[in-house]
Amino acid sequence: MPGPAAPTAAFTVARSRTGRRVLIALTVLVLGAGGMLLTPVVLLAAAIGAGAPAPAPDRPAAGSPAASGEWGMPLSGEFTRGRGFGHNPVIGCAYCSVNHQGYDMAQGCGSTIYAAGPGTVITAGSYQGYGNTVRIDHGDRLVTLYGHMQSSSLRVQVGDTVTAGTALGAEGNTGKSFGCHLHYEVIDHGASIDPAPFMSSLGLALP
Repeated sequence: MPGPAAPTAAFTVARSRTGRRVLIALTVLVLGAGGMLLTPVVLLAAAIGAGAPAPAPDRPAAGSPAASGEWGMPLSGEFTRGRGFGHNPVIGCAYCSVNHQGYDMAQGCGSTIYAAGPGTVITAGSYQGYGNTVRIDHGDRLVTLYGHMQSSSLRVQVGDTVTAGTALGAEGNTGKSFGCHLHYEVIDHGASIDPAPFMSSLGLALP
């Protein structure tokens, strides 16, 4: 019967020297062909990996304040809005100013406060009723003030050069304050101005 003949012939060929050489050559050929077929797959996977988009270079790192050009927010991420600029009496606080000269914002005691723009530190310590305070001279008689910071939290000193995003200290409740918050003030030519439209003009919206 023809059935067993094929296996017997194959076994006979495999036992001969010539047969073994043929089988080895066929094995190498099959493995080589398989490698050629897999090579494009491997190269394609490598190309996909190499072509994966990297994080946008202008995207702020996690935890850094939102920025627009040379200016940025004095707090990083979401915050609670307190008193705005102008007539804002505080019920239950006899020493709090009625005519509020800045913009109050809070994330919680100990939150990091950042410089809003480039300049030189002209105050770093206790200042009037603001408690622990940093003031930055931005040139052209423009100054920003960061008040009520925690005691011993200041990270800058007078004369330091800062840029937007430089850590100044931590949110606190020093001076004439009514709970932990940042009092952010903008002084233009010696007069306090509303920080909201000022920041908006720089592309940074205060709610």
